[in-house]
Amino acid sequence: MRILLTGGTGFFGKALLRHWVESERNGRQVPRVTILSRSPAEFLKIHPEFSAHSWLRFHQGDILRPDTLPTAPGFTHILHAATDSTYGPQIVPLDRFRQILDGTRNMLDYAVGRGISRFLLTSSGGVYGPQPPDSSHLIETYTGMPDPLEPKNAYSVAKRCAEHLCLLYQDSYSIDIIIARCFAFVGQDLPCNVHFAVGNFIRDALQSPEIVIKGNGAPIRSYMDQRDLANWLFTLLQEGAPGSAYNVGSDNPISIKDLAEKIRDLLAPGKRVVIQNLNDGLDGRDRYVPSTCKARTELGLSATYTLDQAILRTAEFIELKGGCD
Repeated sequence: MRILLTGGTGFFGKALLRHWVESERNGRQVPRVTILSRSPAEFLKIHPEFSAHSWLRFHQGDILRPDTLPTAPGFTHILHAATDSTYGPQIVPLDRFRQILDGTRNMLDYAVGRGISRFLLTSSGGVYGPQPPDSSHLIETYTGMPDPLEPKNAYSVAKRCAEHLCLLYQDSYSIDIIIARCFAFVGQDLPCNVHFAVGNFIRDALQSPEIVIKGNGAPIRSYMDQRDLANWLFTLLQEGAPGSAYNVGSDNPISIKDLAEKIRDLLAPGKRVVIQNLNDGLDGRDRYVPSTCKARTELGLSATYTLDQAILRTAEFIELKGGCD
């Protein structure tokens, strides 16, 4: 197996790289992987642990510039994970939409032109739009979607369009498409200085006088360890049914308030949890929890790590590197 991985220097990509490094360490077979990155040298300067593996190569290129994609033959799989979910909210919505849709189209054209047989798109649970009040878990057959008349939904609407584009290519060409609808995650590579509540709470527990909830603490989320994320994505790439979407995430719900208190109890017992906006109304996405029944029953996948284990490991690595970046 020879994989071309886009987004290999982001959160998903680093989770996959660590998964394969651990597999190699344990004597398991590892695929040959090429990472497409705009700045491989800068990435390896920050992460030298990825610089000395015989199965891993880096190629400088950009999904928005087809002329920069690898010319070497032989790729059998594409895992397309190149979307800026960390700093994406800072991008103009039109540019964000273009990045997702044009980047996906370019990678699909590349796959078709080179006879690559399998293509995994990392999509988002955001494609479902607001979770219905009477739904405890979102299932893959739910056909709701975010409001396309709202510019702030550029990311989720673009992911929905990218899914459809992928299936149009499967319909027209000999390429197997698998969709991973990804929810929320926690792990050593999660930034703790941006808009991810779980990362910010861990940072506060380790470094701040109090743990701050910026909203009212009521929204319900769920969190999967990044080690499970990597295993699920790699399994979907190999074994997912063509033309299918699979939810990837945890099906164990927890409120933001309870999450903050859990992190406090694990990392900083007695530290104060502050709810800044107790009287805030909910923002239309007060519950965001997937059903993972399809991945479990069809592919035998399960969560290996608990939320407590994921939080403790994340905190351990933050402390090892001397705090948040």
